[in-house]
Amino acid sequence: MVDVILGLQWGDEGKGKIVDFFAKNYDVIARFQGGPNAGHTLYVGDKKIVLHQIPSGIFHEDKTNLIGSGVVLDAITLKKECDAVASFGVDYKKNLFISERTHLILPTHRALDKASELSKGDGKIGSTLKGIGPAYMDKTGRNGLRVGDLLDKNFTTQYIKLRMKHQRLLDNFNFQEDITSWEEEFFEALDFLRDLKIVNGEYFINEKIAAGNRVLAEGAQGSMLDVDFGTFPYVTSSSTITAGVCSGLGIAPQKIKEVIGITKAYCTRVGSGPFPTELMDETGDFLRNAGNEFGSTTGRPRRCGWIDLIALQFACMINGVTQIVMTKADILDGLDELKVCNSYLINGEEKNYIPFQMNRVKIDPQFKSFEGWKTDISAINNYDTMPAEMKTYIDYLNNFIKVPVKYISNGPGREQIVSV
Repeated sequence: MVDVILGLQWGDEGKGKIVDFFAKNYDVIARFQGGPNAGHTLYVGDKKIVLHQIPSGIFHEDKTNLIGSGVVLDAITLKKECDAVASFGVDYKKNLFISERTHLILPTHRALDKASELSKGDGKIGSTLKGIGPAYMDKTGRNGLRVGDLLDKNFTTQYIKLRMKHQRLLDNFNFQEDITSWEEEFFEALDFLRDLKIVNGEYFINEKIAAGNRVLAEGAQGSMLDVDFGTFPYVTSSSTITAGVCSGLGIAPQKIKEVIGITKAYCTRVGSGPFPTELMDETGDFLRNAGNEFGSTTGRPRRCGWIDLIALQFACMINGVTQIVMTKADILDGLDELKVCNSYLINGEEKNYIPFQMNRVKIDPQFKSFEGWKTDISAINNYDTMPAEMKTYIDYLNNFIKVPVKYISNGPGREQIVSV
């Protein structure tokens, strides 16, 4: 049996903490897509750690953690991340596994990412410049190198061949930066990677399922950044939705049971792209500062706005979400009035769907207002004692989306989650 946890907005929904919270109920936690642009923040005791590639179950000693085939892997980032995890006393070599079909991010992928983004001028899509897009392009172009290739005696020859292809592309961009130090660090990290547990990922996970193990598939980024169904072209390069679990781990659709979707109580977005409910005022500043809305991977300030129920309903539909976790509800404690977007006004007509190309139409979001609860909810551990104004807010969301909010996160701590 496989349950899925994924983000329902533009990423940054707080997936790391939620996966960590649910991990105790599972035997295997598996990342199925994305790369080191993910930033899943966890608090272990009073210490903060941000995981970029390692599944968020790594701090549970008895759990198996798998980096699946749908991920693109930066060996340098992984090595640093493993060192950070080890500093918490975790033996990552014991319970971290990597699928041999996982594609590698090369130094030249990073260079291509940077060169491509610079060439776009004002049309930048907001890439994290970590080589993820070019790595996925090589995957679909059938040129990429995979983790299993590291065990082949001809790996260096394969690497040089692909590097030469990339160099020709970089020459076209007139990219002059010296990446020699990147390559030195890369090959050191590959030696580290070879010592980890490299497995045939699809057999590995299906054998676990057949043995009765419970699997939690962990998504990165968010549904509105999906390469097919997100706000294209301002999207990531992978399938961030439930369908990506099947292709990213090699499991059949009928194995999936619960789909747990995560949304903030408001909305944020990093980088460029349409964001209908964005607030360019003091309320937006309040959400950013109170919520510490700065990218855990990039440090970039996040754009903030009211929750968008049209986008949220769309995300629930394409993912088959069965229950919702709402994060950062406590950030709304200080507001007198809350708003939710419940329709779009496009060309004078009220619409309740996501248009084909958001950035080609003028969307005037329509809002419903709610009274704020003006109460510190961070210490509340029972939904019955939550403020009545919050319950009204939650009830409206439940009725609109037709998917129940089952959990509310009311602070960054592991224990700050309330069952509804």
